[in-house]
Amino acid sequence: LAGRLNMLFRDRRAHVYTRQLMETEISEIRELQAADRRRQTVISELLRIDHRRSTETSELRTALQGQITALQGQVTALQTLVATLQGQQGLAGDPT
Repeated sequence: LAGRLNMLFRDRRAHVYTRQLMETEISEIRELQAADRRRQTVISELLRIDHRRSTETSELRTALQGQITALQGQVTALQTLVATLQGQQGLAGDPT
């Protein structure tokens, strides 16, 4: 009987120790899960910001391309005007 009683006390101590270990592990798991959720939130926010910047960059690129095209048209028009004026000066300066 004394042996069984000692075994029950040892089992009880082992059970308490096991329960404490499990509670500690559960607490650590919950902390890790909370940290993981925070990281996921940060990653989602960074992805959202990256997408917004990418969209803005694309829109700016399109606007700049339009401006470049317009400027190229103006340069062509100015080149034509210069050629015309040079032709007129050539005719005005020609004594024949």
